[in-house]
Amino acid sequence: MPRKIYVISGLGVDESVFTNLSFGKSEVVFLKWMKPSNDDTLNTYAKKLQSQIKDQNPIIVGLSFGGMLAVELAKLMTVHKLILLSSAKTKYEIPWYYRWAAKLNLHKAMPIAFLKKANFISYYCFGIASKENKLLLKRILENTDGAFLKWAINQIVNWDNRTLPSQYIHLHGTKDRILPKRFIENCIVIDNAGHFMVMQNAGEINVLIERYLED
Repeated sequence: MPRKIYVISGLGVDESVFTNLSFGKSEVVFLKWMKPSNDDTLNTYAKKLQSQIKDQNPIIVGLSFGGMLAVELAKLMTVHKLILLSSAKTKYEIPWYYRWAAKLNLHKAMPIAFLKKANFISYYCFGIASKENKLLLKRILENTDGAFLKWAINQIVNWDNRTLPSQYIHLHGTKDRILPKRFIENCIVIDNAGHFMVMQNAGEINVLIERYLED
């Protein structure tokens, strides 16, 4: 019987971004975002998400911010396999300029209303060109809770994890502008793919995921 697969979406994103991905015959469970406490770190928030995982030795898939939480979950429980998409595994894979901004608290000066509005900057950063994907990103940003977004950005730029998972596959696009490939180590490269590669490069990603799950 195929193992159940638990999926953590990207920041504020729902499961619609996984429409083009296939996990074979496995049952897929999308973990639901929960309201964080003001003092929650990624580690303590991961403990809250862990309550939604009902199986031992699960397979966990994490996209972007969700991948960072998947890494934290792998520190809390034994994970059979970990699939990271357009994400980071440690603090060293977070761009230095994000961490520099955190030290100066510059990220807290960013207006949340601006971050929630789709425009040519967000389309560029996510590597989106098609009208369909622009509309999807627009809906995602508009539906993202502002308080959650503010909390999550603060956690990303201040993430202090230095522990690599013991069992994982990390797929990352060469044209990812949010988490640039030059900062990422030990990953499988998806050529010409941006941060939105789960929608735009699903065919190639599906082959790699299927191969990993069969091992």
